Amino acid sequence: MLLSRLTSQETSVLACGRRAALEISVPLDGVWRLRAVPIADLATAHLPPKESFAVIGADPQPLRAFEEFEGWTLEAGGSRLSLKKSGAFELWDGERLVARGLDWRGHTTPDFPRNRFESTLNLEAPEDEAYLGLGEKVGPLDKRGMSFTFWNTDVVPHQPDTDPLYQSIPFFVGLRGGQSWGFFLDEPARSRVDVAARDPERIEWTVEGPELDMYLILGPTPADVLRRYSALTGRAPLPPLWSLGAHQSRWGYENESEIRRVIEGYRARGLPLDAVHMDIDYMNAYKVFTVDSDRYPDVPALARWAAERGVKLITIIDPGVKQERGYPVYEEALEAEYLVRTDRGDVLVGEVWPDPAVFPDFTRPEVRAWWGRQHRALLDLGIRGFWNDMNEPSCFSLHSAHDPSRVLGKTLPDDARHGHRRHLEVHNVYGLTMGQGTYEGLRALDPEHRPFLLTRAGYAGIQRYAAVWSGDNSSHWEHLEMNLTLLLGLSLSGVPFVGSDIGGFAGNSSGELLVRWTQLGAFYPFMRNHSAKGTAAQEPWAFGERYLEPIRAAMELRMRLLPYLYTLMHEASETGAPALRPMMWHYPHDARCTRLSDQFLFGENLLVAPVLRPHHRHRAVYFPAANWIRVDRLEERLPYAAGFHAVEAALEDVPMFLRPGGIVPFTEAMEHTSSARWTQLTWMVNAHASGEYTLFEDDGDGYAPGRRTTLRVERRENQVRLRLEGAEAERAGEQIIVLGIPVGARASVSANQTEEALYLEPGADWSEITIDF
Repeated sequence: MLLSRLTSQETSVLACGRRAALEISVPLDGVWRLRAVPIADLATAHLPPKESFAVIGADPQPLRAFEEFEGWTLEAGGSRLSLKKSGAFELWDGERLVARGLDWRGHTTPDFPRNRFESTLNLEAPEDEAYLGLGEKVGPLDKRGMSFTFWNTDVVPHQPDTDPLYQSIPFFVGLRGGQSWGFFLDEPARSRVDVAARDPERIEWTVEGPELDMYLILGPTPADVLRRYSALTGRAPLPPLWSLGAHQSRWGYENESEIRRVIEGYRARGLPLDAVHMDIDYMNAYKVFTVDSDRYPDVPALARWAAERGVKLITIIDPGVKQERGYPVYEEALEAEYLVRTDRGDVLVGEVWPDPAVFPDFTRPEVRAWWGRQHRALLDLGIRGFWNDMNEPSCFSLHSAHDPSRVLGKTLPDDARHGHRRHLEVHNVYGLTMGQGTYEGLRALDPEHRPFLLTRAGYAGIQRYAAVWSGDNSSHWEHLEMNLTLLLGLSLSGVPFVGSDIGGFAGNSSGELLVRWTQLGAFYPFMRNHSAKGTAAQEPWAFGERYLEPIRAAMELRMRLLPYLYTLMHEASETGAPALRPMMWHYPHDARCTRLSDQFLFGENLLVAPVLRPHHRHRAVYFPAANWIRVDRLEERLPYAAGFHAVEAALEDVPMFLRPGGIVPFTEAMEHTSSARWTQLTWMVNAHASGEYTLFEDDGDGYAPGRRTTLRVERRENQVRLRLEGAEAERAGEQIIVLGIPVGARASVSANQTEEALYLEPGADWSEITIDF
């Protein structure tokens, strides 16, 4: 028997035995926390507080405990937890069994000079349950039958079966019979999960640590799970509008003239561009927060010149600080004792781009505050965004004496010291805490603008501070497909601001691959073309006019979709719902949607079916319901029936479909963003069903209040009625394209009907339109 007695307080209970303890609480409505300590030595009736870098939300719920014959029943709201004295547990939501914990245990292993703990949890895995999310993980959307390690790792090149990668987010969404629940294990130490691979009836999670701090999250829909999970770990702030525009980058833009050449190339061809990234070549000897004055003699003038052309500059910042006497960043960190140390107490020294290099200890708030202040130097030069790389942390080699058996991957030794913690315990939060220091520093230094930060590494909660890209991918077709699944997994793990290197980072891209990747990238919340030094150029014009024109069309589509995407990012900041959504997000009862990872939903209203294979000019698309209408080819005016269909997908095509009752706002294509108060707007409506859509608008930056405009479509037997509510905008032009209307319809405003659609010109100050047929 593991547990023998229970102590109850108003918002928590502690069940314990001779050597084990389980603390249970409900920190938020619908979120149960079970903090299991398999090897405990309790002197009091409670566990000592435990710091979490991921969890920020707390509204403790009252908890009632009742003793049963073989254990206890705990109730909070409409859910209850049945706990056995063996340690097994069941979570119920009303009459629905949500999850069952089979057992948890721990042991120590000799690891001189101190013992190493391992703790293991087993969850029941019903045979018809799918498991999605788990952060940045390879494989199909449903991770059942796979095993993974959570240990942020710099790995390039990586393959479609490489694990682990750069991010560790130990969270999944379980889906069974159309009902969802979530599981989050808040342990940043190295861990492994077997998702019903070895034993098809159980999930086994093992942590190299003495605790299992788990959260069980109620649904019943995927949106409910993400709403609660994001309330627990934080939501992505609304980004500046310009960061949703097109970005261009390359490790190999070595000087100021290269940056100017790229921007001029975009503007000469009339291509959209909002930001250019400056990789490590801009630094003086790879020293962070410095600029090589030979390569970049006048960064303020460059930033002003770029801004006149609507372009922001973004610089890369790595955590490795060059160990060099007289270098202020190093001297300050050394004097204040801000650096990671060896197990013997010496400053840990390694090699990254700077050699030798030392590493700030971002787990400490005073170090994060100091790091944030360092960004003043670059902000004063006109830099508007920052890009955190190598923050797993990556370390090419170690100069400090160490035991090679204590190093897993290109990183710091397990026994390196972050204050009183070993690196093993906090490795996975290194990128998260670096991002926190950067973001909070930018908020303090530049309070009038929303920060933009991009990161490679992270842990649960990274969405509070940064956009995430999927790391150093390759210019291969299999990576195009793999990266879509990766981003859908990240989106299901609470990280909505995601993207991949368009065209591929490593290796040489091709014209067709760049076209198809740009078409998919038009729907990435973070849209950046990025490549490595020594590879073929892959700016949009690199492969000639044949490929430039479909790339241009995809980039212009992105700009036209910005009212819709910006509203989706606002929704993410309020509810945690991602912009990129697997089909199962809105169709959880359709088993086919659980397995589909080569098509996705862009918000609720658009289904996108990108081409992911070379030379393909057709592809299969699955429609979970009838009456979807293709909107990239309005001439295909007939709605699709439910089921699989073959559709044309010429090189210039991005197959895109509007759901029945769906509404999407478009604006005009432009070379760069300005304000998210749209003066030109076209509403596209699929009137096969009733529906509504609310558009969010604001200045696109800063923190002034925004406004909402709701368009409703009401479908009757022989009539469609459109109503506009909350409209305060003064638009220079507004049009409504109504699909799914019979030819010969009569509208109450000026209209032009073709075989494809009814085009309405409502004029200013309209509130209602009636269409009869």
